Amino acid sequence: MQLKAIIELWQKGKWYIARLPELDFVAQGKTVDEAKKNLIEVINIQFAEMKEMGTLEDYLSECGFMVKGDAVEPVNEIIGFEKQVLQVT
Repeated sequence: MQLKAIIELWQKGKWYIARLPELDFVAQGKTVDEAKKNLIEVINIQFAEMKEMGTLEDYLSECGFMVKGDAVEPVNEIIGFEKQVLQVT
């Protein structure tokens, strides 16, 4: 199954954090590659458990995704990110 999603990468001290915000999955590793590998493992485990319980498609739908054959795609496409400093009151 292919999943089209955004992976956020963060550094926290000596650790790297990989996060899939749309599905609320997080993993860490000692390198960026290890964090991403661990995130994919978390996703595979969670998807397998949800498939077994028959709740995967409902969960994906609640998170804004749809299943098209062997692909999982977002209903709404993220078109960009901006890093800014905002003045707030």
